Amino acid sequence: MKAVVMKQTGDVGVLAYLDQPDPVPERGMVLVQIAAAGVNFMDIGVRQGMAWNEIPNPKILGVEGAGRVLAVGEGVAGFAIGQRVAWVYAPGSYAQKIAVAAASLVPIPDAIDDNTAASVMMQGLTASHFATDFHPVQPGDIAFVHAAAGGLGLLLTQIIKLRGGRVIGRVSSPAKVAVANAAGADHVIVDTDGNFVEQALALSGGEGVHVVFDGSGPSTFQGSMDVLRRSGTFCWYGPVLGGPGPIDIMSLPRSIKLGYATFFDHIHTPQLLRAHAARLFGWLAEGKLNVHVGGVYPLAEAAKAHADMASRATTGKLLLVP
Repeated sequence: MKAVVMKQTGDVGVLAYLDQPDPVPERGMVLVQIAAAGVNFMDIGVRQGMAWNEIPNPKILGVEGAGRVLAVGEGVAGFAIGQRVAWVYAPGSYAQKIAVAAASLVPIPDAIDDNTAASVMMQGLTASHFATDFHPVQPGDIAFVHAAAGGLGLLLTQIIKLRGGRVIGRVSSPAKVAVANAAGADHVIVDTDGNFVEQALALSGGEGVHVVFDGSGPSTFQGSMDVLRRSGTFCWYGPVLGGPGPIDIMSLPRSIKLGYATFFDHIHTPQLLRAHAARLFGWLAEGKLNVHVGGVYPLAEAAKAHADMASRATTGKLLLVP
C-alpha cells in the first residue's frame, strides 16, 4: 500500500509518499480500506517532534479517517467485512489501509458520506466535549470562539447555537468572516494581534462573555481572561502551540474558572465514543450541523495540506484522499 511516512522531525520536507507493507489486523483489530483521512494540527505537532516521540521514525502520520472494513481480527464482534466505519486517534491514518482497534471504531450511517464522517471524528467530538460537557452551554450564554473559521471553530459555533447560545467569533482575516457567519456566529472580530478584548466586551454589553474557547496559544491567553465575566469559564486547548506558563491561581480575576479540556475525557469508553459520534451523525443527517470541507488533497500531497494549514489561510476541514 501507499502511505505518507515521516522520516524524521522537521518541516514538510520530512514527509514522503512511500510503499509500505499492508497492515495485518491482530486480535481485537479491524483492517480498513481508507476512503478519507483528516488533517489536524496534532499531525503538524507530531511532525515537529511535539508528540509521538515514543514511536520510532519512520512512522505513518494521521489519526482520523473513514473507510470500509476489509477484514476483522480474532475476538472482534459488531463489525463485518464491507461495513463503513470511522475512527479517531488511530495512528497511521495517512495511508491506503489501516489496522484499527475495534474499540476505536464507530459505524457510519448510510446518510453520512465518507468525507463528512472523516471530518467530524476529531473536531466534531472535540466541539461536542467543549460545549456539552466541559461547559454545557445554556440558552442565552455568550461564547467567545477563537479561530472561528477553522474546522473546530465552525462545528463548535454550530453546537453552541444548537444549545441556544450566542457566538462572538475571532478570525485572522476579512476573507474568513463570511464562513464564520454562515456557521451561525452572531458577531465576528477580525484580529491577528490579540486586540480583541475591547470589541468583545462591547458586544457582550460590557459584562463579558460566559465562556471562552481558546486554542490559539499563549499570545491570546491574557485577552481571553479579560473578556470573561464574573464566574466565567475559560476552556483552554491545543497543546501544539504551547501553554501560557506557570499561573498563580490567586491572581485569577473575577472568580473565573480555568481548565484544560482533554479530548479523551469525553470519550473514555467505546460506548461513549459511539454514543457521541451517533449524536453528531444524527445532527448531520437532520441538517442541524453542517461540515465545511476547506480542502481535499490527494494522499500524495499531504505536505501541501500541512503547509496550507500552517499558513492559517485555510478554512474548515482539510482531508486527504488515497
